[in-house]
Amino acid sequence: MPRKLLRKVLPDPEAVRSRRVVGLFGAWVHDPRLWHLNRRSVPGAVAIGLFCGLIPGPLQMLGALALTVPLRQNVPVALLTTLYTNPLTIVPLYVLAYRYGALFFGADGSAPIPLYETDWSDWAGSARALLDWALALGKPLAVGLLALALTLALAGYCAVSLAWRLHVAAAWRRRKKKRRSSR
Repeated sequence: MPRKLLRKVLPDPEAVRSRRVVGLFGAWVHDPRLWHLNRRSVPGAVAIGLFCGLIPGPLQMLGALALTVPLRQNVPVALLTTLYTNPLTIVPLYVLAYRYGALFFGADGSAPIPLYETDWSDWAGSARALLDWALALGKPLAVGLLALALTLALAGYCAVSLAWRLHVAAAWRRRKKKRRSSR
């Protein structure tokens, strides 16, 4: 992966460590391995971010932080990866998770799912409607969320590992070609 690009995009480690929520983890967040961009920490961080992105509610980043610190993965990458879920993507992801979970229970998942209505002027009411909607879907949604989170995490880990490996191989070929041409 292009480390230079990632370094430009990712926040400074000191800026992240200065956050009050991050301070709850104490000295653990001062481990330099949590901030390095390498072929081991970035794919793991992407997997953690994709997994924790499906945690219901606003606890996604805390969940990602709680997993990255003991597993020694890149903290900023994991936190940024959780942002794939947002108000525009959460409902389609939950519908997909419900249908994915319904497959585990022998249903086809094509039963009509009553959607909740979002009132943009009442965020609290909309959040409550989303929670009620999610609870009404029951076991297929719970199993589907876990299965989808694991599937996304595995796919993300493999994709980033492969992309990293391909990028390194291409860089080696460019250097080799450059050395040959300079002789």
